Amino acid sequence: MAKPGDPSETWYSGITRYQWFVLFIASLGWIFDVFEGQIFVASMQEAMPSLVPPGTDSGTISYYNYLANGAFLLGGSLGGIMFGMLSDRIGRKKTMGLTILFYSMFTCLSAFAQEWWHLVGLRFLVAMGVGGEWAVASSMVAEVFPRKARAHVGSIFHGSSVFGTFLAIAAGTFLIGNAAIHAWAASPDMAWIGEYIDPTTLPWRLGFLLGVLPAILIIWIRLSLKEPEGWQEARERARTSEEPGQQMGRLSDLFSSSYLKVTLIGVTLAASAMATFWGVHIYGKNLLLAQAREDVLARAKADTDDAESMSDEELLAPHKPELKRWEMLSMLLNTLGGGIGLVAFGPISQRIGRRGAFLLYYLGGFACGLILFGVLYSHGSLLVNLMFLPIFGFMTLGVHAGFAVYFPELYPTRMRGTGTGFCFNAGRLVACPVLLVVGLMQDTYTWFTLPVAACAMSTLFLVGAITLIVAPETRGRELPE
Repeated sequence: MAKPGDPSETWYSGITRYQWFVLFIASLGWIFDVFEGQIFVASMQEAMPSLVPPGTDSGTISYYNYLANGAFLLGGSLGGIMFGMLSDRIGRKKTMGLTILFYSMFTCLSAFAQEWWHLVGLRFLVAMGVGGEWAVASSMVAEVFPRKARAHVGSIFHGSSVFGTFLAIAAGTFLIGNAAIHAWAASPDMAWIGEYIDPTTLPWRLGFLLGVLPAILIIWIRLSLKEPEGWQEARERARTSEEPGQQMGRLSDLFSSSYLKVTLIGVTLAASAMATFWGVHIYGKNLLLAQAREDVLARAKADTDDAESMSDEELLAPHKPELKRWEMLSMLLNTLGGGIGLVAFGPISQRIGRRGAFLLYYLGGFACGLILFGVLYSHGSLLVNLMFLPIFGFMTLGVHAGFAVYFPELYPTRMRGTGTGFCFNAGRLVACPVLLVVGLMQDTYTWFTLPVAACAMSTLFLVGAITLIVAPETRGRELPE
């Protein structure tokens, strides 16, 4: 029988029922967290075009979508930092409930958007709760589990995010892309709703309405969770100690001589991953869609007598449910590979170290981005694209689990929520102007198409890889107190 500390001991041996429960609750919060973010990705082909004046060109719509994603990054930055600090001061449990309430309420309100800028503003507010929940939950999971299990449970926690994306895919397939729901929304029975909103927009609005469901989690959190012992001890030290530097959740401490280096490293690693997630990874869902669009358009032109007098969008309109299924299949395969990549980060980082695992994913993401958007997007066969999408997802998304593993290991308990939240979400803040510039270039230059933009954004993976040269290795260390 393996003894404690024996190398042959499994990482999950000795884990208590309560510790598993904490992981379960934290993961549920993160699953719904990601759903709130990805429901926009699943509906962006329908939502934004329906909120702009008729005749608005595709470049402008693409720019507005980039604005919405940029607002999401900006809101996540502010919320992650704010709620991360709050969790160090009032506790993980209370703050987690607040973040879930925040993102549930504003996702639900997104269903009632009337203008494109309403959706952009609401994405900002949703993201405040989304960024905050991750910071709080990742800190709590790291504090509750022992050292031997941290990398694995951190990856499982972050890997649970794929279920949030699966929920968004299901909403995209069975609500937003459901032909029966489209027919119902356009039926005379729904004409009365035309006084308030365009009935044809009901499918995507129903997807956003689902965002209210996570609020139920708050009751469970209040009744079942308790504050980690490490946080309670740190709060007591801060209350009774006369020594300087023991205050809870001070943002300025991140820039002290002791922590400035790791803070800058954390922000740079996160910024590289955030910019490539929103500028590269999410557009994997367009791979099969682009191919299907060309096939359907060619078929529609051949079958329509007056095709020359019709625009491409008019020809494609009757085939929207079919195109949506191809888009959601791309998103599913991309996410499936990403989920495996997220869960794999923990075991990989235990074997080759945190820095080695980050390097593997950053270089893999760079290569996969260039292959998918530089080659397969316009020249790949259906079979090759189907096979490559999970690999692309593995490399471009999997690195994000490293932040749930690595960032809590960089800071002591009294500032762990603050530090973790700041690094992860300041990375969003740095990525935000990059996305806005890319979106503006797509709106301005016809040659700067999505594949060109995604290839350019893929080079940002190399920024993360270079940063690892000065990053500390934390594998095998106890959490700093």
